[in-house]
Amino acid sequence: MPRRIAIIKPSALGDIVHSLPVLSALRDLYPQSHITWVVNRGFESLIAGHPDLNATLPFDRGAFRNGLLGSLSYAARFANELRRQRFDLVIDLQGLLRTGIMTAATGAPVRIGFANAREGSRNFYTRRIDVPDADRIHAIDRYWRIIEALGGSYLTKQFKLPIAQSELDVVRHQLSTLPRPYIAVAVGAKWLTKRWPPAHFAELLNRAYAAFGGTTVFVGASEDIALSQETAAALHGPYLDLTGQTSLPRLAAVFAATDITLANDTGPLHLAAALGKPCIAPYTCTQVALHGPYTGGGVATTVACAGSYLKKCPHGMICMADLTPDRLWRTFREVLETWAKEISW
Repeated sequence: MPRRIAIIKPSALGDIVHSLPVLSALRDLYPQSHITWVVNRGFESLIAGHPDLNATLPFDRGAFRNGLLGSLSYAARFANELRRQRFDLVIDLQGLLRTGIMTAATGAPVRIGFANAREGSRNFYTRRIDVPDADRIHAIDRYWRIIEALGGSYLTKQFKLPIAQSELDVVRHQLSTLPRPYIAVAVGAKWLTKRWPPAHFAELLNRAYAAFGGTTVFVGASEDIALSQETAAALHGPYLDLTGQTSLPRLAAVFAATDITLANDTGPLHLAAALGKPCIAPYTCTQVALHGPYTGGGVATTVACAGSYLKKCPHGMICMADLTPDRLWRTFREVLETWAKEISW
């Protein structure tokens, strides 16, 4: 029975959310163990206070912009901190060179990762978990193979997130005078090839307004503000624009307080799905089977290059014209109809 366990999954937002069932399963398997999550400092606030977590160990990736000497100094201090924690079991869910080195730096006698981990990180593990169908199963199910290897195949996947009541109160107050359903919308995405056009979002939302009413609640990072504003300018109904205004705890509260989520394949989409919200999502360069919202609702383009995972498109972004609002409306309408029935009961 390990006394001290570390999960190494520093980023990104969607990947951290996908890893939440592993944390809760470890708590079920090892109820007396001390569990720490090694996480990028920017994402620490999302999981701090998680009921199955004892501690977070923040990793400051920005420290590596301080020149060679500064970077080496920080790396050495962080490696010393990892070793000082005296972990018995370390699980690297990221599978990159950086996290492989972190895993080795802990000095833990048991270091688990995937056999197909990238950048040579698998060479730092004492136990490698083979996932021969990794290219055919969802990321959440791939991470779950670690739990199965530890004897937890009888467990069920749980998505727990700490939602601060104070954050929820603020969001509910902001929404209190606006009509439901509240539709959380994330128009942005870091990859250009993931960004469904604002005009498509607006057309879909206007159909929802006409049939069901409601309010659009825009969320996203500060770089998404212009995209949200462009979409909002074409809407025929009420909206609340919170783009660039939410911390991660506040963003989680927004999804907890809203009814439905419409978003590109980004971290906010998966955060909403983890909170059990029905989601509708256009999928262009990524694959629904591997990275779709776990609650369902991903709708994929049908072009030949669909799901290529290319950040830059050599084909003129033909997927955006192929994946029309018509293609998403059926799924969106079904979700709205289900919401309306539940509210009327």
